[in-house]
Amino acid sequence: MRKFGTVSAVILLALTLASCSQEEGKKAKGDAIIAFAETNYEYGEIPFGGDGECEFFFRNTGETPLVLTHVKSTCGCTVPDWPHEPVKAGEQGIIRVSYDTQRVGFFKKSVYVYSNASNGAQRLYISGRVKPYDQEAVN
Repeated sequence: MRKFGTVSAVILLALTLASCSQEEGKKAKGDAIIAFAETNYEYGEIPFGGDGECEFFFRNTGETPLVLTHVKSTCGCTVPDWPHEPVKAGEQGIIRVSYDTQRVGFFKKSVYVYSNASNGAQRLYISGRVKPYDQEAVN
């Protein structure tokens, strides 16, 4: 009787593992997948009050529409703008990020991208240095 219980437990475990792996395979094949061309943008040196805009290009490499549910930054000095309409399979989208260049010094900020993609949340980085305001250059 003890041998029967052990064999039954092994068979049940094997069936459970097999069904789980089949479900994962089905899910990954048909889901949306977000793929970024680059996840890091280096501004270099930016003048005080200069252009703090950058763009991150992505593609939906999955088989179903990609929906960006939320894109947020780590502070109020970094403002993301993203497509609110679904991105069809195979199509490209752009996330625009604006950094407030009224703050002098080095910066490194993160932008988090949340979506229905099977590869989960993505993290984008921006970095650079805002040069101090040059009073002499204005006069």
